[in-house]
Amino acid sequence: MARYVRIDEFGGPEVLSIVHDEQPQAGRGEVRVRVLCAGLNPVDYKIFHGGPAAVRYEAVPPCGNGNDFSGVIDELGDGVTDFQLGDAVFGGKRMNAQADFVVVDASRILRKPIGLTFEQAGGLDIAGRAAWASVASLGLGVDDTVLIGAAAGGVGVLACQLARRTGATVIGTASSVNHDFLRGLGVLPVAYGDGLVERVRAITPIVTAALDYNGAATIDAALELGVPGTRINTIAARGHRAGAGITEVGGQAATIGDLEVLADLIATGQIVLPIDSVFPLEQVQEAYRYLMAGHLRGKVVLSTR
Repeated sequence: MARYVRIDEFGGPEVLSIVHDEQPQAGRGEVRVRVLCAGLNPVDYKIFHGGPAAVRYEAVPPCGNGNDFSGVIDELGDGVTDFQLGDAVFGGKRMNAQADFVVVDASRILRKPIGLTFEQAGGLDIAGRAAWASVASLGLGVDDTVLIGAAAGGVGVLACQLARRTGATVIGTASSVNHDFLRGLGVLPVAYGDGLVERVRAITPIVTAALDYNGAATIDAALELGVPGTRINTIAARGHRAGAGITEVGGQAATIGDLEVLADLIATGQIVLPIDSVFPLEQVQEAYRYLMAGHLRGKVVLSTR
């Protein structure tokens, strides 16, 4: 028997339970992964809360939960030749990842680089793709100053570093406890909340682009700072300020090859991906309450070990 996290009905974290079922079997072209770590993402709780996210991803309780995973291949389906039993891998499978085992198409996983921990790999699929694609969408360069909302979070911390690699100046919103950390990454930290525009203007008179990983406040501040809507990208407040030309490029625009490059950058120490905390699978409700409270540094993951 194997454990998995199940959404029993729509609501808060209390709707998540640990249930037991038969181990899934890999079909043709698939592999079964013994999951070791499974990452949490804000989209997960938007799904189990119900509403637009649940409709978008066709979530109908009872169903599984989570997308990101890392682990070791323990079963190969017919026709799989690119992987072997025992390979350490990572990837994503929507509403299936938070479990002892996940069966996934072999084309949707990547080998875990040696320098990448299982915890990092297990939280990389959604955040990595979103950071890569959203940064790329703005075509940043050395003449840009970009405002990044939720800069210390799972997506934001990666996006800050990817933006810095383009030569852009990066201003990142975060709670004060994360300001020294961001400075260490070459980011100019600024407190979020009321007065954000004035605090940014005290740093620089010109902001040319913005990336929103938090919500409407980053978009509103960017527009007030004179950033054209076409140079603002959001994944957290889709539809806000409709008509302003704001783009909504997310992880779907990133390829598995992009994710592989990012994983190698983290594995070789060129980009930092901090793990804020690790919860055992049985504490999935507590893990989501912690995630939903905010003020994180990097990723929150579940461990099945």
